[in-house]
Amino acid sequence: MTALDTVLTRADQNLDSSLEKMFELCRIKSISTDPAYKADCRAAAQWLVDDLTKLGFEASVRDTAGHPMVVGHHQGASADAPHVLFYGHYDVQPVDPLNLWDFDPFEPAIRDVGGKKIITGRGTSDDKGQLLTFVEACRAYKEIHGELPVRVTLLFEGEEESGSPSLKPFLEANAKELTADFALICDTNMWDSETPAISAGLRGLVGEEIKITAADRDLHSGYFGGVAANPIHILSDILAGLHDETGRVTLEGFYEGVEETPSQIKASWETLGMTTEKFLGEIGLSVPSGEKGRSVFELTWARPTAEVNGIWGGYTGEGFKTVIAAEASAKVSFRLVGKQDPDKIRATFRAYVQSRLPADCKVEFHKHGGSPAIQLPYDSPLLNRAKSALSDEWPKPAVMIGMGGSIPIAGDFNKMLGMETLLVGFALSDDRIHSPNEKYDLNSFHKGIRSWIRIIDALKK
Repeated sequence: MTALDTVLTRADQNLDSSLEKMFELCRIKSISTDPAYKADCRAAAQWLVDDLTKLGFEASVRDTAGHPMVVGHHQGASADAPHVLFYGHYDVQPVDPLNLWDFDPFEPAIRDVGGKKIITGRGTSDDKGQLLTFVEACRAYKEIHGELPVRVTLLFEGEEESGSPSLKPFLEANAKELTADFALICDTNMWDSETPAISAGLRGLVGEEIKITAADRDLHSGYFGGVAANPIHILSDILAGLHDETGRVTLEGFYEGVEETPSQIKASWETLGMTTEKFLGEIGLSVPSGEKGRSVFELTWARPTAEVNGIWGGYTGEGFKTVIAAEASAKVSFRLVGKQDPDKIRATFRAYVQSRLPADCKVEFHKHGGSPAIQLPYDSPLLNRAKSALSDEWPKPAVMIGMGGSIPIAGDFNKMLGMETLLVGFALSDDRIHSPNEKYDLNSFHKGIRSWIRIIDALKK
């Protein structure tokens, strides 16, 4: 039996106690968005500090303007061992509507569903169960070797589910303490129950709300129709012009910093068995949109987008009202990839809107977030060591995927602390996170612990 095998065996032996720790943490109602649970959020932070302290970490609750942070430090086998920052969040989503739960959301339990054992309860998958996979990996490693193979800093926040308002100020104030060689995040999914995944790319995000105003009041369409500017017409024309007939975004310089996905990565995505027809069929559609000639994974993981998320103006109530509205509004978002600059995209979009505006109309802009994309180099030693370690643990080899959404903390680690981020998670698409009846597969929790043991062991080299 190798030294690594002994640690993996200890994790197996610890599974019952690891589950009990998970249950204890999940019983705490740390709902960050509801002020009524402020004390519960602090209780969850304190529970983590107490547990980490027993494990040999120098851990503390750090106050913020909102819910507290948890910071822990542990030395590695040597002073020059690689240094990792592991991030997770202990807060959870509200449980409403409670009547749709089949069990008490804050009384976690193991249940057998169709011959598969699952752990039920709020936070089991997002993110208490996931962050504990790393903590329990550290526990097993320490119990066998008395030390960790890498230097570890832990950062657990309590506001991820409510917009993380305290996170950036905390990173700025504690940048020196929190900066490591690279960051690890466990708040993502596997490809399927047998195939682990590393999210090598995260799309960035730019959000804009625009309001176009023409006349100084709503107008009678019989008196003014055909003469007065109609903001709804103007806005519709502007939004329609964001794409050309091939699905490409028309903003000047929009594709600066967008690189083609390597052919070997696209080939690996093709092995995952997803077709455009299958992808769209699950939502009742069949005809693809977006850039022509691109696969579904290219479009959702590796290409930028411009989407209208909401549009309104004029009379929308019951019956009919023949008016020309004085104003019309829309919400527009851009998903970014590669090295696209969020500030430049925002400025270009605003200039485009201004250029299409009639002289006697005006526009107001309201900013809604802006973060760059994150892309690990596909030949990154960090990524490839993690991929090999995961492949040794699971039935099928690990795959490198992208994420269509955004995880702002990964961008903050890169921009503010200068660190690459490795995103490895063990959730499944049917875990019902943010919904009633949240669950986490027992196998995901168990093998998640074993996976982190393999990864931190591989990183020591």
